[in-house]
Amino acid sequence: MGAMWEHFRDGGWGMFPTLVFGLILVVVSIRYALSPRQRDVPLMISLAVLTFVSGALGFVSGVMTTFHFVAEGGLKGEEATAITLQGVAESLNNVGFALMLLTLATMSAAYGSWKTSRLEGDPA
Repeated sequence: MGAMWEHFRDGGWGMFPTLVFGLILVVVSIRYALSPRQRDVPLMISLAVLTFVSGALGFVSGVMTTFHFVAEGGLKGEEATAITLQGVAESLNNVGFALMLLTLATMSAAYGSWKTSRLEGDPA
């Protein structure tokens, strides 16, 4: 659990909207898995896009901050390279977190879709 908190912290502010949108997505997807309703599908799709875009925005914001810090700090050579790589790595936590939440939600949604196909008497 400690490493997970460290990744969350390293991701910066972008992790918070990704968490909120992603958790709502997971809840809606689990609800869909338990009781599939066609009307939930557009909401799941919208929340999935919002979760991914939120993670991408956190990543882009982090990379921009890193580049600005390196450029304004007058860093050169190996030091600039090391800090840039570390900043990009930390920023990628936003995308990784979004993908993790999307994976959980997609597994639930897939189960709900499977249930729907079984309930409709699909001969396949």
